[in-house]
Amino acid sequence: MGNIMTSFYTGVSGMHVNQTGLNTTAHNLANVNTTGFTRQQVEMKDFFYNNVGYTSINTLQIGLGSDMAAIRQVRDTFLDRSYRTEYGRGGFYDAQYEAVNEIEDLFGELEGEDFQTTISDFWGALQELTKEPDSLVNRATLLETAVSFIERSENIFNQLSEYQVNLNTAIQKQVDRINIIGDKIKELNTAITRYESNGQNANDYRDTRNALLDELSGYARITYLEDPQGVVTVNLEGSQFVTEDLVFHLDTIPESDKTRMYRVVWENTTESIYDLTRPYSSADDTDIGSLKGILTARGNFKGRYSDIPTDSEAPDYAKEVDRYNRIVEPSVVVTTQAQFDQLIHGIVTTINDILCPNASVSSAMKNLGVDVEHSSGFKITMEDGTTTVLTSGGMDTIRIWDEFNAPLDANQNPTREALFERKSMERYQKADLTYIDENGNPQTRTVYVYNEENPDDNYSMYTTGEIEVNKDILNNVSLLPINGNKNMGLSGAYDIGVCDKLTEAWNKKFAALSPNELSKSTFFNYYNNIIGAIGERGNVLKNIKEKQEDMATSLDNQRNEVAGVSSEEELTKLIKYQHAYNANSRYINVINDMLGTLIDRLGA
Repeated sequence: MGNIMTSFYTGVSGMHVNQTGLNTTAHNLANVNTTGFTRQQVEMKDFFYNNVGYTSINTLQIGLGSDMAAIRQVRDTFLDRSYRTEYGRGGFYDAQYEAVNEIEDLFGELEGEDFQTTISDFWGALQELTKEPDSLVNRATLLETAVSFIERSENIFNQLSEYQVNLNTAIQKQVDRINIIGDKIKELNTAITRYESNGQNANDYRDTRNALLDELSGYARITYLEDPQGVVTVNLEGSQFVTEDLVFHLDTIPESDKTRMYRVVWENTTESIYDLTRPYSSADDTDIGSLKGILTARGNFKGRYSDIPTDSEAPDYAKEVDRYNRIVEPSVVVTTQAQFDQLIHGIVTTINDILCPNASVSSAMKNLGVDVEHSSGFKITMEDGTTTVLTSGGMDTIRIWDEFNAPLDANQNPTREALFERKSMERYQKADLTYIDENGNPQTRTVYVYNEENPDDNYSMYTTGEIEVNKDILNNVSLLPINGNKNMGLSGAYDIGVCDKLTEAWNKKFAALSPNELSKSTFFNYYNNIIGAIGERGNVLKNIKEKQEDMATSLDNQRNEVAGVSSEEELTKLIKYQHAYNANSRYINVINDMLGTLIDRLGA
């Protein structure tokens, strides 16, 4: 009787297991087109064995049927990790590629006219002035194109800066989404643990969690680990993000009191999650995540011409080049701002230095006939009473207005008027230069000390946004100093020598795009090189992005081959489980008939 009853329950266990197989297969088929669904598979095991005796070599056992070991997800964790890494890397380069596209559009569609046309118009006005320097019309035209040049340069630089700040929106959006994902993963951890502790299947929750991990990997570099209870802990950029009990949220705060740009920090701290001074590379996995891609493309400050090292003889040149390569060059926005500003600065200062030249105190005094070598006690006293004793080095480093070589205005008067001026700082400060001449007599001369540009003081720089056309010249074009004087070897009220210097300056090479390039460019070529560098950078980023997309797609396809649902395969399993279920049913019927026969005979 015991053996028959055992056989009866063996058949019942088989029906239960195969019914579960049918239900699981039906669930797979129902989700064949569900994005993110992972096919499920029933794992069976022997239920239990009764020992009924022993032999010299083994134990005699009777099996009590089958049982379900688990309903597991069919996933390849290695492919999951590989896909998420490459997907995140693609997001990093895609974010930078989008920034390049925005900058290209900005330069190409500025009010329907590219900036190169503005430079050409300014150059054309200079050429026309060279033909007829006495023409008030040509002078007025030059001033109009100069105003347009400054306005358009400010416009394009402001748009670059606004785009840089507007990336805050994209940064904040991703930070908010990352925090939401973290909260959802923690909720799913709790749900999975609760369901599976009661012996229930939580694979659908796991699918949702895996989809969130896929999405999160696109925003930032993540690592994760699942414990035996089904809880996934997540590290983001090397720090804890989701633990068993907590979610450490991200936040955004201003980079500094002087900027509107955000940086990403851990909530309730000022600790940045990214070190943007560290070069990114695939070898170190520091080029992963669209959030870092946006921050890298944006940079964390506004680029200026002073960010591009140019003086290779400077004592700190190597440090400046290192800073450029670590902080400036990785950001397409900051690099473009700095290069564009260097172009504007070069044009403005070149023209100003021709119309209103400076020279060292030593050179300027020699030009005026002072015997500098045999004079002594040189001292400059500013109008505010500040006094500077000039050593031999100071005589060569402090610059003043070079009155001797200065062009004249239309009335043949020397002038200190430059075409462009700083909005918040005069070009010169009036001062008294005192010294003892070669005969021992005290001498005093009025000089005009040039206010040097200071990279730490934006208002002192001839930088985009701080430049305007000289208001006095705008009001009176005759003040434009384009007439030569006899000291320059020029003569005549309308000598074209000064204008020739202006036009020649456009054909001279003034700067290189970066300290990593040896060849310098003219103003025209420099602008073309800026646009070319942006395009080349875009092509490089596009190629990397597309390769990453192909790699991620390939890995995702491999994942789907493992985790995806094949309707043909599932239908085959459906038939298998159905036949097995029917076989167990028939087996039970046979046992039932046997049991009935035994009962009938015992009753007889």
